[in-house]
Amino acid sequence: MALLAETIAEISGQDQGWRGKAKARLDQLAIPHWALGRLMDLALDLAGQTRSLRPPTGRKAVITMAGDHGVAAEGVSKFPQAVTPQMVANFVRGGAGINVLARLAGAEVIVVDMGVAADLSPLVKAGRLLDRKIAWGTANLAKGPAMSREQAVASLEAGIGVVAGLADRYDLFGTGDMGIANTTPSSAIAAVLTGRSASEVTGRGTGLDDGQLAAKVRVIEAALALNRPRPGDGVEVLAKVGGFEIGGIAGVILGAAARRKPVLIDGLISTAGALIAHQLAPASLDFVIAAHRSLEPGHRLMHEHLGLEPLLDLNLRLGEGTGAALAMPIVEAAARVLSEVSTFAEAAVAGADK
Repeated sequence: MALLAETIAEISGQDQGWRGKAKARLDQLAIPHWALGRLMDLALDLAGQTRSLRPPTGRKAVITMAGDHGVAAEGVSKFPQAVTPQMVANFVRGGAGINVLARLAGAEVIVVDMGVAADLSPLVKAGRLLDRKIAWGTANLAKGPAMSREQAVASLEAGIGVVAGLADRYDLFGTGDMGIANTTPSSAIAAVLTGRSASEVTGRGTGLDDGQLAAKVRVIEAALALNRPRPGDGVEVLAKVGGFEIGGIAGVILGAAARRKPVLIDGLISTAGALIAHQLAPASLDFVIAAHRSLEPGHRLMHEHLGLEPLLDLNLRLGEGTGAALAMPIVEAAARVLSEVSTFAEAAVAGADK
């Protein structure tokens, strides 16, 4: 708990002085005023986050957190739990969607075992997987709390620790996930922290039909009624209806914010982590960039609750960090607009008439 408390205490919002300096430069760029739109808005954020007019964004990593979920026993996913360790193996081999898109973005993929219900020690010993396993999957949140409060804190602190170990090597982080049935705890977290009903925030995940979707909503409603997580306590929400990888993602966000590093959040599961991080440290949101909006209905509602406008809307529903990887070049573009586009004075170009 000490690491979590210390990290939260280190988080302050964007530096308004540096945002002001960036605004003054962007206002003088040799283009029509604010002609690059949201790229310029993002450049302001990057300056405020990093306290620089040359925001570092070139060294990039997507941290993909993996964990299993006891609620899979309720039939809330079309895929068996065995897929989680199989996909982790695919990640470390470099053959998954996130690997392809990260290579395109020039980003490294860091895979972390937060709670996979399988022995992944050979991958850990080979140096291809970080071992932060809290337990072999969470308990079934439909039958009781998903984890203990101590485990929730451990998952948050594990994510903070991963960032601490990587902060000297990377400027820009992305979050990703892998875990069969993890849209169920993510939707439960969304319901608690946005105040929306389970039916509003719950989607089809890996492709549920209408009957399966209705059953999934009933599972979440029953879990919320049984566990009664308090929205004013992010650790309790995570413990009662969350997942180890969701806690890890929240920890990554907190750790990045404490080090003034921007972090791109991916889809529904990553945004559930952002909801937890925001509840624990509201200023952490100043370092969060929403990469994309997925097809999950709850994702849009989470963005609205957090006041985030995603950079992309491509009907993605994969997870893994794929949306974060796709958005990384946009973040780099915003940084370069701020640092490399000439002002009217630098370019010796006449400005617009006042």
